[in-house]
Parts: sequence; C-alpha cells; structure tokens
Amino acid sequence: MARFLSPAWADEFNVALRGVPGPGPDAGLAAADGHFTMAQEVRGSPDGDVRLILRFDDGALRLRLELEPVDGPDPDGTGADGPGSAPADVVIALSYEDAVAMSKGELTPADALGSGRVRVRGDLSVLVAAQQMLNAARESSLQVGVSTTY
Repeated sequence: MARFLSPAWADEFNVALRGVPGPGPDAGLAAADGHFTMAQEVRGSPDGDVRLILRFDDGALRLRLELEPVDGPDPDGTGADGPGSAPADVVIALSYEDAVAMSKGELTPADALGSGRVRVRGDLSVLVAAQQMLNAARESSLQVGVSTTY
C-alpha cells in the first residue's frame, strides 16, 4: 500500500493514467494544441509542502511528484515546474486535508472550488480538460485510492 503523495503513490497513479484519451474539443485554447501542464500545490502534508505536476504531452497524461518544499506563493506567479521548464497553464493550491478528502471522494473538485477551499491561478479550461481526462481514468484511479494509506 502506497502512502498518499509518496513517490510510490505517484507511480501507481501513473499506471492508472495509462491509455487515458486526450482532451476533448471543449478543452480550451491552452489544451487544444495537444499539451498542457497543471500544477497542484499541497500545503501541510506529513512530508511538508509538495507539488504535483500533471502534464499531457505526446498523447499521454503523466503525474510527477516534487517533494521539495513549496516555499510560499510562486514568486513569479508562473507555476513553473523546474529550471528551464514552461510554466504551468493552471496552478491549484489546497491543504493536505482537502487533498486527502478529494482523493477519497469525500470532496468534489467543484465543491472545493465553490467553497473557496482551493485557490486557482491560470487557465481554468485546462482544469476542465484535466478533470475530463481524470474522469475517464476514474475506475483505475479509484483502485489507487483503495490501496492508499493516509
């Protein structure tokens, strides 16, 4: 059983994402060219603040976990995910508790956004595209949640 937000958990999540279809026609301009990057900043995990980078490129969706601490707000507001990398199209910031609740299916992304429990910067259409793709992988990603420890 992988621990939530651990490298082993990210590996299991990536297995669940294999074969997920690309963004649909309503994915928005940022995703219409076949690639986008979404960053999720999770504050207060047992390992400190972490960043998840979800990238769709070359027809594949892939998650990367950065365990280095996220030191406060992104200084230049870009959500860039490493030296020389392109900025994220959208950045989501939330607490570890809310990330756990979302992973367990106890909190929907729409409810979290509507109640102000998450902060979002960037192109919201990318968030919609990523959610559509994750919904397509829901069966597999739910299996990851079942075998995850929190």
